[in-house]
Amino acid sequence: MPDIALLAVFIPTFFFVAITPGMCMTLAMTLGMSIGVRRTLWMMLGELVGVAVVAISAVIGVAALMLKYPVVFEFLKWVGGAYLIYIGINMWRSRGKMAIVEGAPPEVSNIALISQGFITAIANPKGWAFMVSLLPPFINVEQSVAPQLAALVLIILMTEFGSMLAYASGGKTLRIFLSRGDNIRWLNRIAGTLMVGVGLWLALG
Repeated sequence: MPDIALLAVFIPTFFFVAITPGMCMTLAMTLGMSIGVRRTLWMMLGELVGVAVVAISAVIGVAALMLKYPVVFEFLKWVGGAYLIYIGINMWRSRGKMAIVEGAPPEVSNIALISQGFITAIANPKGWAFMVSLLPPFINVEQSVAPQLAALVLIILMTEFGSMLAYASGGKTLRIFLSRGDNIRWLNRIAGTLMVGVGLWLALG
């Protein structure tokens, strides 16, 4: 059974980390603004799978190997970052599948959204380093590791999902506010600028 005392400390610790504005939260807000909360759920699915992979790997030692070979991260970071920047530039120009066009919802596939979330989660070396430093102290080596890890990962996923949902909802609210009048172009530019920012953050972080 998981150590209740450790969980009592871990829950508020990770909640504070998850709710803090970061790469995935900014991406959730941007997509909530451009494609709506319901479609953004597909990106969240990919992101949560990626976070689970990172968390589990951090405990079983794969993260140490990954951090030892940064070329893997560099490739994922630059490919993922370049793709997000490309999308952001198109959104800024009111072009591309994610651009907001009055009367026509953006046409982006669910697979593309899932991939976007997954790559963003696993290509962030800071996320790996954070999991490596955060998770082990909350595992009691005198007890079975599997149920403890399962509990921690469940808490992480629930907290991460709630935070992304809040950010995506905020993005949708911002869209409703900015869509009044002839502000669609500015809405695209704001969303595009945020997307480029996330891309640069991912590539250069």
